[in-house]
Amino acid sequence: MKSTLKVWTGLGLATALAGTGLAGCAGEAGEGGESGATAQAGEAGEGGAGEAGPPGEGGSGEAGEGEGGESGAAGALALPQRVAFMSGHVEAGIALYRAGDAKAAAPHLLHPVSETHAAERIGLEELGFDPAPFEAVSAALDAGRPAAEIEPQLEAAEENLRDVRDKAGGDPVELIRFLMDTTVEEYTIAVPDGTVTDPGEYQDAWGFVRVARELANDLDTSRADDVRRELDAMLALWPDAAPVPPAEPAPLGQVSALASRVGLALPQPN
Repeated sequence: MKSTLKVWTGLGLATALAGTGLAGCAGEAGEGGESGATAQAGEAGEGGAGEAGPPGEGGSGEAGEGEGGESGAAGALALPQRVAFMSGHVEAGIALYRAGDAKAAAPHLLHPVSETHAAERIGLEELGFDPAPFEAVSAALDAGRPAAEIEPQLEAAEENLRDVRDKAGGDPVELIRFLMDTTVEEYTIAVPDGTVTDPGEYQDAWGFVRVARELANDLDTSRADDVRRELDAMLALWPDAAPVPPAEPAPLGQVSALASRVGLALPQPN
C-alpha cells in the first residue's frame, strides 16, 4: 500500500489523517491516498507506518505489495478489522489462482505467510490461525502447480481464515463500513480514468467486497436484505468468479455509489 496522501473519495470519513501510511495495497503507479484502513488505524490512536518499499511483483500489478507502509498501518488496526483486511487479500488471491493467474495471485497470498506482513498476524494464533495450509499454497505457487492440484489446501486455508474471522468478533456493521471505505479507496487508485491502471488494487477491492458480503450474512437489522442486495450489485461490477481486470471496468462512480448505498442501508451511528 502507498504512504502518500490524496483527497478522500470514500464514504464520509471526515478528515484525512496524514502520516498513517495505509493507502492502496501495493506500490501502484497511481496516486497515493488514505484508505479506510488508514483512517481506522488513525482513529484508534495508533502510530503511523513507515514508507512504502520498492516495487516487487510489478507484473501482477501488485508492485511493492506488503512493504513497510501497508504492513505497519495494517498492524495498527483493531483485530477484527485486521482479519477482515487480510481476508480480502486472500479471497482475491485464491480466486485468481483458481482462475489460472498464479502470478497475480501470489502477492495477495503473501499476507498470511510472509515476514513482511507479520504485523497483520499478531494475535491470530490465539484464535486458531493455522499457517500450514497457506504455506502449502505458497509452495505450490512457487512450484508452478495448478490450483486444481491443491484444492484441498485452498479449501483448508479458506475455512481456517473464516474460523479466525468468526473468533475475532467485531460488529459486522462497522466492519462492513470499514471494508466499503477501503474498497472505494482501492478502486480510486485502480481505475482513475476508465481503465485498470493498477490490477492489484482492482483485485483487492473485489476481495474486500467479497468479505463484506460474507459479513452481511450475519447482519440482524431491519434492512439487512437491502445491504446484501447492494453488495451483490457491487460484486456484479467485477468479472464472474475472479477479479481478472477487463478492458472496460465498471466506472469508479458506480462502485462509489453502490458503496454509499450499502452505508445508507446499514444502521446509522448514534
